[in-house]
Amino acid sequence: MNIDFSTLKKDFPILEREVHPGKQLVYLDSTASTQKPQLVLDAMDEYYQKHNANIHRGVYTISEEATQMYEEAREKVAKFIHAPSRRNVIFTRNATESLNLVAFTWGRAYLKKGDTILLTEMEHHSNIVPWQIIAAEKELKIEFIPVLADGKLDLQAYELMLNKKPKVVSFTHMSNVLGTITPAKRITELAHQAGALVVIDGAQSVPHLPVDITDIDADFLAFSAHKMCGPTGIGALYGKLDILNAMPPFLGGGDMIRKVTFEGFTTSDVPAKFEAGTPAIAEAIGFGAAVDYLNSIGMEEIARHEQEIAKYGLEQLEASGIKVIGPRESRGGVLSFVMDEIHPHDIAQILDSEGIAVRAGHHCAQPLHLKFGLPATTRASFYLYNSKDDVNSLVKGLDKVKQMFDR
Repeated sequence: MNIDFSTLKKDFPILEREVHPGKQLVYLDSTASTQKPQLVLDAMDEYYQKHNANIHRGVYTISEEATQMYEEAREKVAKFIHAPSRRNVIFTRNATESLNLVAFTWGRAYLKKGDTILLTEMEHHSNIVPWQIIAAEKELKIEFIPVLADGKLDLQAYELMLNKKPKVVSFTHMSNVLGTITPAKRITELAHQAGALVVIDGAQSVPHLPVDITDIDADFLAFSAHKMCGPTGIGALYGKLDILNAMPPFLGGGDMIRKVTFEGFTTSDVPAKFEAGTPAIAEAIGFGAAVDYLNSIGMEEIARHEQEIAKYGLEQLEASGIKVIGPRESRGGVLSFVMDEIHPHDIAQILDSEGIAVRAGHHCAQPLHLKFGLPATTRASFYLYNSKDDVNSLVKGLDKVKQMFDR
């Protein structure tokens, strides 16, 4: 497939906006949340205008239509990650909720006092805090696989840590700060050999890379729609069916039950077992439309394009004397950087005056920043609608930052 990425920006209405007089939006914060193509907006609008009804309950026409659209979206998401069945996919609010679901259901049911959980030093808070909560509750131990100076995982240390027979290995497939792409299949294989359950935070990988969860063979995979051209308020948790069937429910209420009496209840089958209450129906339909959009371009092409832009960006920033943290290869479209003693918030505010949207702070990865001795960084992140022209705009904006601080 030969995609002309320069034409894709027109699919995103917001990218035509001027955010300041004469300053058109240059959006470089897709690691936080991506923009939405018209196709996704139209799909959600059509649901509300023509099919708005609750699902799985009504026997009238528009309810049955809405149910079909919702379950078709689940099928699309399952196929996108090469899951064996749509039943492997549970809709959640976001990747954060997906990770919490695993910690608070599987973790409460199967972890015991003294058990060890392995995480990495590059984790987002969403893959640290839920485990810390359950660890405090059940007196578990958490250990962290080190990150090397070049931003890669210390796999030798990881293999030694597996000798302690951890019960869980939970890690990010791609760092939201360093851009590091971790060797998920190898990490999973080693963890399984040690008898550990494997949980992958795919919030950054699923939107940007071809992900085949069957090939990787992880037990769980969490990701969010809003980071892959879809709406906010919906995400997904992939889980192996035998594990999902053995887990207790996460929330109680409508749709997750088969039968309720005054004495107790029985749950519905997976995935309904984990989807209590009225779900985000329009958002699920938008999620399915986002998958259609990404498939029309091709994930291999998207990954190639982003890595080309990131490589160009890395070269341009370093040529300007700006320090970028993270590896020089095996990385996604994320560039986190520091500029002498200029605070990232000042950098981001000046860039905004030029219409350039970047993120400043610790990016929900405080432990990783502490590891590198940094209170915060500025982060520019790229997606399919970005180009080398956007990188050039960033560099020009950073030149203005230097001028204002006389650097």
